[in-house]
Amino acid sequence: MAGKSLNLSGIAPATIILFMLLIISPEIYAGHDYRDALRKSILFFEGQRSGKLPPDQRLKWRRDSALRDGSSAGVDLTGGYYDAGDNVKFGFPMAFTVTMMSWSVIDFGKTMGPELGNAVKAIKWGTDYLLKATAIPSVVFVQVGDAYSDHNCWERPEDMDTLRTVYKIDKDHPGSEVAGETAAALAAASIVFEKRDPAYSKRLLDRAARVFAFANKYRGAYSDSLHEAVCPFYCNFNGYEDELLWGAAWLHKASKKRVYRLYIMKNKEILRAGDTIHEFGWDNKRAGINVLISKMVLMGKADYFQSFKQNADEFICSLLPGTSHPQVEYSLGGLLVKSGGSNMQHVTSLSFLLIAYSNYLSNANKVIPCGDFTASPALLRQAAKRQVDYILGDNPMKMSYMVGYGSRFPQRIHHRGSSVPSIVDHPGRIGCKDGSRYFLSPNPNPNLLIGAVVGGPNVTDDFPDSRPYFQLTEPTTYINAPLLGLLGYFSAHS
Repeated sequence: MAGKSLNLSGIAPATIILFMLLIISPEIYAGHDYRDALRKSILFFEGQRSGKLPPDQRLKWRRDSALRDGSSAGVDLTGGYYDAGDNVKFGFPMAFTVTMMSWSVIDFGKTMGPELGNAVKAIKWGTDYLLKATAIPSVVFVQVGDAYSDHNCWERPEDMDTLRTVYKIDKDHPGSEVAGETAAALAAASIVFEKRDPAYSKRLLDRAARVFAFANKYRGAYSDSLHEAVCPFYCNFNGYEDELLWGAAWLHKASKKRVYRLYIMKNKEILRAGDTIHEFGWDNKRAGINVLISKMVLMGKADYFQSFKQNADEFICSLLPGTSHPQVEYSLGGLLVKSGGSNMQHVTSLSFLLIAYSNYLSNANKVIPCGDFTASPALLRQAAKRQVDYILGDNPMKMSYMVGYGSRFPQRIHHRGSSVPSIVDHPGRIGCKDGSRYFLSPNPNPNLLIGAVVGGPNVTDDFPDSRPYFQLTEPTTYINAPLLGLLGYFSAHS
């Protein structure tokens, strides 16, 4: 059956959904410790930290790195996160990561228990950097590190001697997508800190408003302005329009200012709010926009946003097995699969929207009409739980795709810091090409990047635990960020 997806044509949609959600008998697997998985998923971000590490750093094999970032441009750009298994700081996915961590805490922080404090720290590590990157008006520093130089080497970040080139957008070189996402991240995080640190929250919100105004006034794609630096790594394929609406939606939620509501209403057609709503990730925010705004509609506070709820309903119905949009399919083992690499980014992001929307529906005592059947909040929760459980081990490979969770998990992830001996064990420098032997080694990685969720299997449900298969074995911050909310929810509702 490898390489094939399940054909359930001709069967009633409601029957298909129930079948797909229960495709692997629950008797085969023991229940999961979602609290432990949550703790580990947050710990992962400490392994991705750049800059001067704090005294309470828990992942001890990491050390300070990239302490001169920004110096070539006369600014301080230390800190922030490495996006994945390399040592580049890409601003576009980093901002999306912060937005999703913040949304996770906003919606599910109350059920995170003792891990809430660590989740907030992870957000602040990102926002402190974004504040540095946006300190100069009408400028956003969007990347540190030459990706080609970095990818030519296999070395731990502590030894990094590759080019730390600084890239920025400004009035003459616009980048509305990355600026819009950065505004969204700052605005979302301002809600997280509203009561915890009001002064910091105000600083974040003020900066978000300024960055959004810049993104909107000087429209253009950073993929055009900085094409050689950002493509094909985090090239924007879906235009910048969605990030402008996304930024406005978060600013509206955070500030409650009428100007952002009017902006959304005026621009929802021009900026194509209803286009490609079956996507959600660092490059396409449209499904997230519609779900986020729909909460106000369901609360009875914003009938003027009714079209967003209609879009959200259509999107949610499209994810359910048996009624799926052609771009969404399920593996024989029950994993949601979309085209392209690093499939788990789609699994966690789309599942997050399922669980968030199920909560909004529950609070409003509503269901979704999906053609031949009705989707209840409970059905949405079951669909999201099925994906989370697949990640944690309920799958044909009988392995967890989170490093350090369960008895069997990926051992050879595509990650420089994890695969090269740490400074603790090997104090001597390991140069650019000297690390290649560790990349090619059949041995497990010496440093456990606890909590890292890898790109995972595709429609075949097969997984080669091997570093060269980077699309399957590389972890990313934006895979984990939505998972914080999912695990926070299931920690209290399993």
